Amino acid sequence: MAAKQIIGSKRFLPFFLTQALGAFNDNVFKNALMLLLTFSAASAMPWSVDVSMNLAAGLFILPFLLFSATAGTLADSVCKTRLIRWLKLLEIGLMLLAAAAFFFEQYLWLLGLLFLMGSQSAFFGPVKYAILPQLLTDRQLLAGNAWVEMGTFIAILLGTIVGGLLVGIANAMLWIGSLVVLFAVFGYLASLQIPEVGVVAAGPRFQFAPWRQSLETVRISYQNRTLYLAIMAISWFWFLGASYLTQFPNFTKSHLAGDNTVVTALLVAFSVGVGIGSMLCERLSGEKVELGLVPIGSIGLTVFGISLYFSTPAVMPAELLSLTQFLATAFGWWVLFDLTLVGVFGGLFIVPLYAMLQQRAEPAQRARMIAANNIFNALFMVVAALAGMLFLAGFGLSIPEYFLILAIMNAVVALYVYSTVPEFVLRFVIYLLSHTMYRVKAQELEHIPEEGPAVLVANHVSYVDALLIGGAVRRPVRFVMYKGIYQIPVANWLFKAAKTIPICGKQQDEKMYEAAFAAIRRELSEGNLVCIFPEGRLTKDGEIDAFRTGIERIIAETPVPVIPMALQGLWGSFFSHHGDGAFKFKGRFWSKIKLVVGEPVAASAVTAANLEQQVRALRGAER
Repeated sequence: MAAKQIIGSKRFLPFFLTQALGAFNDNVFKNALMLLLTFSAASAMPWSVDVSMNLAAGLFILPFLLFSATAGTLADSVCKTRLIRWLKLLEIGLMLLAAAAFFFEQYLWLLGLLFLMGSQSAFFGPVKYAILPQLLTDRQLLAGNAWVEMGTFIAILLGTIVGGLLVGIANAMLWIGSLVVLFAVFGYLASLQIPEVGVVAAGPRFQFAPWRQSLETVRISYQNRTLYLAIMAISWFWFLGASYLTQFPNFTKSHLAGDNTVVTALLVAFSVGVGIGSMLCERLSGEKVELGLVPIGSIGLTVFGISLYFSTPAVMPAELLSLTQFLATAFGWWVLFDLTLVGVFGGLFIVPLYAMLQQRAEPAQRARMIAANNIFNALFMVVAALAGMLFLAGFGLSIPEYFLILAIMNAVVALYVYSTVPEFVLRFVIYLLSHTMYRVKAQELEHIPEEGPAVLVANHVSYVDALLIGGAVRRPVRFVMYKGIYQIPVANWLFKAAKTIPICGKQQDEKMYEAAFAAIRRELSEGNLVCIFPEGRLTKDGEIDAFRTGIERIIAETPVPVIPMALQGLWGSFFSHHGDGAFKFKGRFWSKIKLVVGEPVAASAVTAANLEQQVRALRGAER
């Protein structure tokens, strides 16, 4: 597994420790300060506790709105490794000031330092995600994001718990100050081991102009509709997360009759769930960015969000329950189970989106694209606070009813995103097909280049050949497909989403025939993979028909390598023409198949007959 390999690698482990220690330290500082403002410092402040709490929350999130774009511009213009080290040195300085402020109980100073810590985090956010594609290969990117998301949520959880525990011990101020300085130093030491990465040559020269840079960064995010909607989907998850986490204390007290230990248990369940989902994402994806998991994640968020509403007891116990007493009730484990699975499906939802954002953003704009994501994340979290006030105070809903509304809203948002960007639905269908009816095992995929143009050729056995090959190959593939299959209702919508190229015989429709070759030339000139089935039709008997000469024209017009492939074991399956034909319920419903990839054939050696011979050899006797 890529996940096990990269966590111990010298290129990734120092970065992972650096970001996890930073997240831990932020939350020790923030949660300790929030609790001190609530209890110890309540009488020392010139305003009410409610004002202090909201002011503290606002001071930490405001820098993400003010400085994320500037941070993205900076990260795109300098060595990202050096920038991380500068930011970790800054963290040490801020934590030294914080230690002094804690020791002398200067709470107004601490509020100012909270703003500065938020600013440091805002500058760290873009470089944190933008450096990953430079530290990892494309095959490792999803696993890297899974570790980062898991590490971040676990670090937040541990930091929150430790910050709360420190407030209640003797000499709390000294312990809090010492700990945040110590972990800031640990974070800097870890950053010294991160390999230096090159500066993107096209990156802009840095200037400090937050307003202009914010507008420019948001404009960049609009340029790619798919990435913009991915940012909106990520921000929606943060809206959901903020909505749940904000309501946990009052939800626990008012609807579960639980004490502070139960609040902590809910937080643990949600955070551990996100960590589990993040790691499951890498395991289920097969070392590639698998967007098919995103719809699965959104379905789970809705299903278990609704379940959480029904798991809330209608009648509360008379007295507040400890965690042990809470777990002894009929509803205790059900609530924790629902929240854990909300977290699990949240991890499945968000990790592929982050990896997609990093992988598809232009390298010179990658950090600014991440910065745009951070800006929208912050806006959505502010909107989450306003939505909570509107639904709970304005409309008078209970918190369980609000959770139900959130689950329904999630379904509506998901339907909008997937109808606008059908690529998610396409990958979802491919994922389900290749993990249910068909168990696909791919061999020698390394023969397919990780970048650059190439033509894939394969035998044509069933109506779902393109979907199965597309699910196995790690790069996006543009398929050339006979128009009769391309025009199948419903499937046509998916084929369009995959940018499939329809084709037919020259005698049938010369215009479509020539348009197909023009589209193939365009895709290859843009560095994409194109897959064709040179037989020109589905096999009627399971045998490979003669390859037509269209492949020779393609290579003559655009000389690129050709990779022969063979599908084994597909004949006789549900979507093949075995027996009475496809869709006649005569074929196997479950099939184990193989995709065998041969060595690339140089453009100068390509002939239809030669490729046919190679595909026959790769397929062997297994139809």
